[in-house]
Amino acid sequence: MAEQSYRIHAASLHYFDAVRRAVSIREAARRLNVASSAVNRQILALEAEIGTPLFERLPEGLKLTAAGEILAHHVTGVLRDSERVQSELNALKGLQAGHVELVTLEGLCHRIVPDALAAMSARYPRVTVGVDIIGTNEIPAAITNGDAHLGLAFEVRPRPELRRIASVRFRLGAVVSPDSAVAKRSDVSFNELRDQPVILPKSNFANRGQLHPVMFQAGMTNRMRYEAGSIDLMKQLVSRGLGVAYMTRAGIETELEAGQLVHVKLRHGRGYIHSELGLYARADTHLSIAAEMFAHYLSITLAAAAEAA
Repeated sequence: MAEQSYRIHAASLHYFDAVRRAVSIREAARRLNVASSAVNRQILALEAEIGTPLFERLPEGLKLTAAGEILAHHVTGVLRDSERVQSELNALKGLQAGHVELVTLEGLCHRIVPDALAAMSARYPRVTVGVDIIGTNEIPAAITNGDAHLGLAFEVRPRPELRRIASVRFRLGAVVSPDSAVAKRSDVSFNELRDQPVILPKSNFANRGQLHPVMFQAGMTNRMRYEAGSIDLMKQLVSRGLGVAYMTRAGIETELEAGQLVHVKLRHGRGYIHSELGLYARADTHLSIAAEMFAHYLSITLAAAAEAA
């Protein structure tokens, strides 16, 4: 039995949202599988009804006007609520289907996200999920703009437009090869590693902002030899003996279990350095049942991963 789709709101709102995302009437029409003229008529009618232009027509594409920005915020909430209502109506018929969009980081797709997807698929095989990998700083905007239902990221600062569903803490550590002099240590300080070449994450990793001031205090900023925007690259550099990388265990679980890499806790003062990993949704809208399902399994997986770390 196919999942039933309900068109609860005016087509113009769906078309406006599609044009906002695509930044082009032609591309929006392609995604909606309708004629460009139909999309253009809906946008013109909406502008006429509101009494002001919603898009600036620029050579590089369409850009929201101030009025368009106001309408976009409203439409995003309306369409998210529409998804929730549709999901609930389908659930009443025993369909329990739907679609969820998640934005997250590369390292979290090595173990945490796949584990959550596998657990949910076993119980709700008809729920579909899209996962987009973007930078830490882009994740809050992707949620508030309505591009994703959920966001999973490290060190997201509190903000009123976001609702934190779950959070766990991971220790930051020095990642070394098994034959390193510190591989058998339970913990290590920056001062004890100051002579080692540093492999540092680039600014698309939230951990970069945590590490830099501590390393500056330890006089290690001149030891930065490599900066990588990819966990896979950092793992390869460590494996080749080119330095020590600094990160959490997220994204290197397989190598740690295989004994190919070692994660040694970083000691700072009397304690350790932690990084908070949180699951977020937009604060002013309710999640659909499908998104709530996925958030539930992600929360369970996060708790298990943090406990194992």
